[in-house]
Amino acid sequence: MPKMVLLAQYLSINGQNLNTFTKKAELSVEVEDKDVTNFASLGWKEVIGGLKSGELACEFLQDFAASQLDAIMWPLLGTVVPFEVRADQSAVSTTNPKYTGNILIKGWNPIEGSVGDEATVGLTFPTSGAVARGTT
Repeated sequence: MPKMVLLAQYLSINGQNLNTFTKKAELSVEVEDKDVTNFASLGWKEVIGGLKSGELACEFLQDFAASQLDAIMWPLLGTVVPFEVRADQSAVSTTNPKYTGNILIKGWNPIEGSVGDEATVGLTFPTSGAVARGTT
């Protein structure tokens, strides 16, 4: 049985490789369940798939230096931008697929934490439109 430890995830937002800042990138997608139960269901609930949606949850190490994380993300607030995420930074392949789409940068927390904490930023961005899986 294959096993994997995430050691070198790849994350790009708006064409910017953010690996240097990324501690976590987690893509989740789901589909609504729509209840279509009727009397012919004989007492069993029946469901079909509805609208699909997704989220990209990220945790970054903050950097306020010129052209670094805060300077990259701040201007994107309120915009829909492309993303790409994959389990490893190596080339896209059948064993290292990429997931791509668009996300809404609906918030940015430039300062988070308590005394003694590392300066991190943790946010979840909703997808906008389709999320695709590619192997080439």
